[in-house]
Amino acid sequence: MSNDIIVFDMDGVLVDVTDSYRETICQTVLHFTGREIAKELIQDYKNAGGWNNDWALSQKIITDLGTPIEYQVVVDYFQSIFFGNGSDGLIMREKWIAREGLLEALNKRFGFGIFTGRLRVEADVTLQRFIPEMMFEMIVADDDVANPKPAPDGLHMVAARFPGRKIWYIGDTVDDARSARSAQVSFIGIAGRENPRRAEVIKLLHKENAVAVLESINELETVL
Repeated sequence: MSNDIIVFDMDGVLVDVTDSYRETICQTVLHFTGREIAKELIQDYKNAGGWNNDWALSQKIITDLGTPIEYQVVVDYFQSIFFGNGSDGLIMREKWIAREGLLEALNKRFGFGIFTGRLRVEADVTLQRFIPEMMFEMIVADDDVANPKPAPDGLHMVAARFPGRKIWYIGDTVDDARSARSAQVSFIGIAGRENPRRAEVIKLLHKENAVAVLESINELETVL
């Protein structure tokens, strides 16, 4: 068994969030501006870096479209449709990406962690829904760190927990790659077929020193 630790981002890596977070941004922008936006626009902001927080990104797009709005107002509306009344929240539209047996096979060789830009409660809802056996040794959520991605705080926390062990970070955004580089952690990028700017993402992640850029985590065994 390897002594290495694989640290997964969640959105776009473990979970397809096209119809959850990305759709919630679209609906939040529509609510406050009356204008529909394409998911390509969201990806353009993500590719520029610095927009790991979807609340802040929603506020930015709304403001850029000419409707300045207070941050907390945006957060409250975003969360009201993301969580809904439980079963009707957009978070329930998420799809698990890992094929059956993949994580179990990898976990025989590697330790597992998560470093996500989600809040802990949002991470817990999705992990309990799809993988209740919870094979992750450490989970670092956005509310666990002083500085969010692209800052390396979360990866530093993992490194402190597992001193001397090589860490691989698996992410799908420029901010993930920059976080890994700042932490001096090996980075593997994900550019899924569902990504509306896939070709650009592949180029950007390679530019940020990704060891490899895969279509999904289902290809991880080809590089690890």
